[in-house]
Amino acid sequence: MNEITKAVIPVAGLGTRFLPATKATPKEMLPVVDKPAIQYVVEEAVSVGMRDVLMVTGRNKRALEDHFDRNCELELALEKKGDAERLASVNLSTELADIHYTRQGDPRGLGHAVLCAAPHVGDEPFAVLLGDDLIDPRDPLLDQMRQVHREHGGSVIALMEVEPERSHLYGCAAAERDGTSPVVRVTDLVEKPAPGTAPSNLAVIGRYILEPAVFDVLRRTPPGRGGEIQLTDAIRTLAATGHTVHGVVFSGRRYDTGDRGDYLRAVVRIAADRSDLGPDFVEWLREFLLDHQPTGPQPTGHQPTGHRPTGPQPADERPVELRPAALTV
Repeated sequence: MNEITKAVIPVAGLGTRFLPATKATPKEMLPVVDKPAIQYVVEEAVSVGMRDVLMVTGRNKRALEDHFDRNCELELALEKKGDAERLASVNLSTELADIHYTRQGDPRGLGHAVLCAAPHVGDEPFAVLLGDDLIDPRDPLLDQMRQVHREHGGSVIALMEVEPERSHLYGCAAAERDGTSPVVRVTDLVEKPAPGTAPSNLAVIGRYILEPAVFDVLRRTPPGRGGEIQLTDAIRTLAATGHTVHGVVFSGRRYDTGDRGDYLRAVVRIAADRSDLGPDFVEWLREFLLDHQPTGPQPTGHQPTGHRPTGPQPADERPVELRPAALTV
């Protein structure tokens, strides 16, 4: 079976949830501590041997290319200052991967963005990593998906369990599950089902391993919800026409960096877990929470600062507990 070496990262979105910050800056370039969010996604692909990366971009995304390109003036200035540590971090982004770019043009949905990658991918399996989804590197989801592809072939999608009342916010999978195994066989997919009609509470998240057969399906897929070509619809067709589709149910740490709240949680988590920043930062957080505890009667349903609702929640919405050395879930 062909080893997967190519990763496609769709990054053409406008980032409207972060306006006005994203008026002139791509949302993927917003910093998570001291690296842009997109670099974490590229590093994830590279960590499993996918060094051939294609970014599907749109207008006003030139900063992405600049970030992963050389900056000779900056490198020279850092070298003259003897700042080897920062020079190494600058060179890392330049040498990280063999990165290519193509324009999507009209914003016609995720399926269309993936179809734009067909000339680059060719006739081999490939990965799709959504630029908004940041997966903690200690929770190796993509590597697990690659192992499932090696064993079973076909396509593999990442899933997470969500509360049933939130299923309408996601593409959801009907799946056959063997006991408690995180690997399931996907039999159907529905993009953002109407409330109460989801086939399960297994929601599709932004990691895919796809067979090249998906391109022919995408070419024949009519626009769906919002007039866009949905990748979920194409994968559903694959599953319905005899192609193998498996899912990996992910229970690790995931952040939607296109969402303001989740973006802030990602920054806090990653900063708190850094050996150079964590101890002082966590101590400050502890003092901050103590100073900002609400007093007096609270409205019904109010959650105190620093706490989130209890009960089953997606991996990106579990309660955060403060401990001396780090923030843990």
